[in-house]
Amino acid sequence: MSLFIIRIINFFVQLITLLIIVKVFLSYFLSPFHPLRVYLDKIMDPILIPIRKLIPPVGMLDLSPIILIIIVQLLGRMIISLLGLIS
Repeated sequence: MSLFIIRIINFFVQLITLLIIVKVFLSYFLSPFHPLRVYLDKIMDPILIPIRKLIPPVGMLDLSPIILIIIVQLLGRMIISLLGLIS
């Protein structure tokens, strides 16, 4: 059972990481009004906005996606480690 939960956690960590990378990549090539960008912004901005409030962009460089990837990866590893201790 815990192996199944670990796989689900890994899936969601990888999915969120991939969505962040795609959002950043598409921001260089697509208009902000493109339907795909609008959809990704609706999904990712509620998570990125609190990070942007804490750490504002440095010039034209927005560090919030990098910070979110680090946080998601660390949280995923911590949860999996805790599950390993419990079982």
